[in-house]
Amino acid sequence: MIQYVLRRLATSVIVILGVSVITFVLLHGMAGSPGRAILGVQASPGAVAAFEHEHGYDRSIVVQYLSYLGQLLHGDLGYSYKLNQSVNALVAENAGRTALLSAVALILAIGIAVPLGVFQAVKRGGVGDTVLTTLTFVAYSMPVFLLAMLLIQVFAMGLGVLPAQASQSSSALVIFTDPRAMLLPVLTLTGVTVALFSRYQRSAALDQLAQDYITVARSKGLSMRMVLTRHLLRNACAPLVTLIGMSIPLLLAGNLVVESVFNYPGLGLLFFNALNNQDYPVLLGYTLIAATLTVLGNLVADLLVAVTDPRTRRA
Repeated sequence: MIQYVLRRLATSVIVILGVSVITFVLLHGMAGSPGRAILGVQASPGAVAAFEHEHGYDRSIVVQYLSYLGQLLHGDLGYSYKLNQSVNALVAENAGRTALLSAVALILAIGIAVPLGVFQAVKRGGVGDTVLTTLTFVAYSMPVFLLAMLLIQVFAMGLGVLPAQASQSSSALVIFTDPRAMLLPVLTLTGVTVALFSRYQRSAALDQLAQDYITVARSKGLSMRMVLTRHLLRNACAPLVTLIGMSIPLLLAGNLVVESVFNYPGLGLLFFNALNNQDYPVLLGYTLIAATLTVLGNLVADLLVAVTDPRTRRA
C-alpha cells in the first residue's frame, strides 16, 4: 500500500509540474508584451521596457519559468499589477465563496443522483426510467450557461420570484445568509452535476442488480427495500467515489460560468475578469490551483478505492 501511495504521489507531482510548464509557456506566448498588457496602450515604449526589465519579463522564458517555479515552492502565486494585489490574497479573498458553492452543489447532487440512479435501475425500461433518462441526457448535454439563462428567464424574468443576480455579499456563508439570492446559481451547478452522477449511478446499480448476492437476498424473503438499502447501495455507491474526484474539473468549469452569469464574486468571476483584462498572473495562479485540486481529488478517490478494493493497487 505504501508503494502504491508513493507512486501515485509521484505521478501527481509530475502532472502538476507538467501543467505549470504548459500553462506558463502558453500564457507567455499569448501575452506578447507583458509590460504593455499591464501598463496599457497609453504607456510609452520606454516605460514598458523599464517595467519589463525591473520585473524580469525581458529574460528568457526558461529563466522566467525557473524563477516562477521558485516562487511556487515558497507558496507565492505571483502578483497582479492590474489589481495591485498578490494572487495569494485574491485567492484567499474569493476561495471561500467558491468552495461553499461547490460543496453545497456537490452534496445536493449526490443526495439527488444516488436515489435517482437506483430508482432508474430498478425500474429499467419503464416509463419513469425513460422520462428520467431523457431529462438527464438533455441536462448533461446542455451547456452550463444555457441552463443558467433558462433558469433566469423562467424564475427571474418570467415569474419574478428570484433575483437574476447572485448576492454580492463578501461573506463566505452567503448561501446560508441570503439563500434566495443564491438559489439560481446553486440550482444551475447542481443540475449539471446531477445529470452526470445519476447516469453513472444507474449503470452501477444495474451492474449490482445482476449479481448473485442480490438474487440470494431476494430468495431469503427480504423486501426489495431491504435489499436496496442493506446490500445494493453499499456496493453500487463505491464507484461513485472515483467520479466525485473526477467531477472537480466539472465543478470548477461550472463555477466559472455560473459565477460569470450570476455575477457572483468568487474564483470563477476572478478568472473571467482576469481573462478580459489580460491579468496573466491571476490566470496562471487559477489554472495551477484548478490543476492541483483536480489531481488531489483524483488522488484521494484512487486511495479510497484502493483501501476498499486491494486489487486496484496493482494498477
